[in-house]
Amino acid sequence: QVQLVEFGGGSVQAGDSLRLSCTASGRTFAGYAMAWFRQAPGKEQEFVSSITRSGASTYYGESVEGRFTISRDNAKNTAYLEMNSLKPEDTAIYYCAAGSVPTSRPVYPYWGQGTQVTVSS
Repeated sequence: QVQLVEFGGGSVQAGDSLRLSCTASGRTFAGYAMAWFRQAPGKEQEFVSSITRSGASTYYGESVEGRFTISRDNAKNTAYLEMNSLKPEDTAIYYCAAGSVPTSRPVYPYWGQGTQVTVSS
């Protein structure tokens, strides 16, 4: 299995940028597709972004396309989410996930505990 830990969350103002990281341990990081999801209070979990095992392909949710960038460094066992032009509606707990394919659906077998991102106007 894979153990995932997110970090890099915090409180920022609208328009600011933030970089989230997800570090994996347990099994070979490169063997899994990675993804980011987020969940705001009272709302369903939302797909943010995903990336293939090699990093050759990336995918983004409609609400973050053009603003967020997912990447990975397999040598560091870490996936990243660069968030730019943050909006108050980006406020949520962000979770990283690992699985066999970079699907936009929350069916990944491994999940981190989440990191809070708060964007104020």
